[in-house]
Order: sequence, then C-alpha cells, then structure tokens
Amino acid sequence: MKKEDIKVCILRVGGTNCDAETRRAFNELGVVANVVHANKIIKEKNLLDYDILVFPGGFSYGDYVRAGAIWGKRIKTKLGYELRKFDEEGRLVLGICNGFQVLVEAGLLPDFEGFSESPKAALASNTSIKYECRWIYLKHENSGNCIFTKRIQKGERIFMPVAHAEGRFIFPKKNENEYLKRLYCNDQLVFRYCDEKGKYAAGKYPISPNGAFHDIAGICNTDGNVFGLMPHPERACYGWQLPDWTEQSQILRYGDGMLLFESMVDYLVKR
Repeated sequence: MKKEDIKVCILRVGGTNCDAETRRAFNELGVVANVVHANKIIKEKNLLDYDILVFPGGFSYGDYVRAGAIWGKRIKTKLGYELRKFDEEGRLVLGICNGFQVLVEAGLLPDFEGFSESPKAALASNTSIKYECRWIYLKHENSGNCIFTKRIQKGERIFMPVAHAEGRFIFPKKNENEYLKRLYCNDQLVFRYCDEKGKYAAGKYPISPNGAFHDIAGICNTDGNVFGLMPHPERACYGWQLPDWTEQSQILRYGDGMLLFESMVDYLVKR
C-alpha cells in the first residue's frame, strides 16, 4: 500500500480534543487523515473505508458517569459489527487518553478473548485526586507484538505529556495477578511509567502521574492492532513541542511521539 492510499479516520464527538494535532501528524507523513464526527460514521456505516481508526483525547460527552463510558457504550452499540470486522481484518485502532478509556469501556482492550461484553479493566481517578498535565517518561515493554511501537526498541525510554484526571489503570482486585500474567504472556504490555533514568515508578508520585497498577501507561490487544495509551503522542511529534526546546542548540525535527505514527504507516506500507 502506498502512503497516499492510506486513509485515517479520527473520530470526534462533543468534548474531544487534539484531533487537529493528530491529523497533522499523519499529514506530515504523507497520509490522508480526516476528522469525522461519530454521528456521520454511524449514519453512513462507512467505517470500513478506512485503514486506521483513532479515538483522540479530551472529555467525550463531558466524561459524565466516568471517563469514556458514554462514548464507549455508544460506539459498541451503534458500530459493534463494523468495529469487530475492522479488528478482524487487522486494521489499526488507536486510543489516546480519553480514547484509551473509550476502548476499555467498549471492551476492545485488553481483549484477552475477543471483545468483552463488560469492561475487564478501568481507568480510575488519579491517586493525587487532581488533573495531571505535564511531561513524563515511559519505558517500552513490548517485544514486537504491538504494531504501533515497532520503531521503538524494547527497554527504550521515551518522553511524552499526559493530561488527565482519570488515568489510573486498574484490574479487578481478584483478577490482578491473572490478568497481569496474561498481558505478559500475550505480549500486550506496551508502556510503563518510569523516571528519567528508566527506573520504574512503582506507583510513586509524581513519577507515576496517576498511581496505575504495575505502572501501566499503555496496552495493546492480543493481535497488536488495537492500542491504547494515556500519554499524548500527538503533543510530542515535533521538536518545537518539547518543553525544553528553547534550551537546545539545535531543535530536533521530531519528538518521540512521531515514532508511533511512523510505526503505523510503516506497517501499512509493507502490508
């Protein structure tokens, strides 16, 4: 597939944000990306016209009930068949921040045994009980299953911002050990919070911005084509977006966030 033939659908509803930044990242790589209201996709049932589906960040429907819950249930109800087919055909689904919350609420992640009828995980309130908006470090844990991080070496540390009040990844207490073991066995664990030297946060604030179980910041499904993460890669795509860019003798062309977009495009071009 040629880059110019790749089609990206960035969904939006009331309360979403960073869709323009996400589109710009794809456009930078020569890919056609469109921001489309979810109602249009639901009405026209044309989701399968696209190769990549992105649920961006924000506060969909005001995050009433809990973060991502309303949009997750709506998408599952209105586009369940199309989403299943999208996934089965190996097309790519990315959930950023609120989008990660949506994927979990809709049962697309962690996807141990296909789409689940009810969520098997949750993104709960930060242990700080406040909105956290700052740059953090992540350690890449995946061994190659995740399509979205093919350009990142296992064990590599990257730098991206978070902006959320409900980002604490958790499993039901009774299933914690079992589900964590599954993440490792299936190579579904992708990012964990760490410090600038790569040492895991161990739940300690502020290295972990939310107190997530096992410092989990991002996971993928068993096939590696559905990925959700709390940090915002689209806010770390360019060197001038980095917080210390004015101190650099030479501004980098790209930041670490662009690695995720490049990985997606690489995969589809080679497919």
